[in-house]
Amino acid sequence: MIRYGQQDITQDDIDAVVEVLKSSNLTQGPNIPLFEESVLAHTGAKHAFAVNSATSGLHIACLALELGPGDWLWTTPNTFVASANCALYCGAQVDFVDIDPRTYNLCPQKLEEKLIEAKKEGRLPKIVVPVHLTGQPCDMEAIHKLSKTYGFRIIEDASHAIGGKYKGEPIGNGRFSDITVFSFHPVKIITTAEGGMVLTNSDTLATRLGLLRSHGITRDPELMTKPMEGPWYYQQVALGYNYRMTDLQSALGVSQMTRLNQYIERRHAIVARYADLFSDLPLTLPWQHPDSHSAFHLYVIRLQLDNGRSTHLEVFNHLRAKEIMVNLHYIPVHLQPYYQDKGFKEGDFPEAERYYEEAISIPMHPSLTEDEQDYVVEALREVL
Repeated sequence: MIRYGQQDITQDDIDAVVEVLKSSNLTQGPNIPLFEESVLAHTGAKHAFAVNSATSGLHIACLALELGPGDWLWTTPNTFVASANCALYCGAQVDFVDIDPRTYNLCPQKLEEKLIEAKKEGRLPKIVVPVHLTGQPCDMEAIHKLSKTYGFRIIEDASHAIGGKYKGEPIGNGRFSDITVFSFHPVKIITTAEGGMVLTNSDTLATRLGLLRSHGITRDPELMTKPMEGPWYYQQVALGYNYRMTDLQSALGVSQMTRLNQYIERRHAIVARYADLFSDLPLTLPWQHPDSHSAFHLYVIRLQLDNGRSTHLEVFNHLRAKEIMVNLHYIPVHLQPYYQDKGFKEGDFPEAERYYEEAISIPMHPSLTEDEQDYVVEALREVL
């Protein structure tokens, strides 16, 4: 079986985890700050908080920005449901902005058009969540400029994008956002099995994020409402959650981070080879914005189905029958039954819907061999 994505685990990774298993700190130990520091060193951001999933990270990011009932969060329909659900966890409302037809990311022009109308109606968003789909960054400078005009805050959902760059700088540095969230699920660029990280350059947001990650509890006297009663003392000063990452996961993350650049280089080599092998097939290949250096978490092809030979489903099923575990990222969120019950319907975001009708994620991971890549291409050639 050739999977669309999978983890790469080395003996160094195994040794790092075993070392923690033999230690006295399986959680809340020294590997968590080590992992956070390694991500800060890579991105150049000021604060980092390892969490048990990117979904948890999105939740506390929204809470840190004080999203709540009566507020709106806007994101792209072309994403995993977590990018929208995080608003609902806070009691806020969700809306979507259609995608750019070339990058498949949230479109700044459509965002501006929607903001103009929302201002007239008095329902501007409090937060906008651009999602760096497949690892290619959104046009963050344009979105940031709009935030200054219309007063919204920005959470970058960079779940696909650690190791990528925007305008020559690492994704996650926070130049054009308030908070960035990474994911370390096994199919992502690096993995901690499950896990995520929240980054910010704001000291105020960092204080909130730290409390929200761990039950709202602090041992910092400066955050307490009354004097310390002894060395055992702590106070709950907010309503937080148990969203911590373990030392086992963090040790794996530290080890994986040493190969981050190697992983990105390998993914780009695979992309270049795909481009050569697919040059004569009726496919739309990933387009890269000149300001972008994608992390290439995913490699999405779009089928040119006007030849009448095969349908989207037939191509997908043919590849699966060949034991190529392709996938589709994503079903537009507004077409999910839960969101349709909230009033969204087919036709609301046509560009995202066109993408969904044509897209297939084919194998893309550092362990993919040239023979496996050739097999994938030949299987597509057969059905197309």
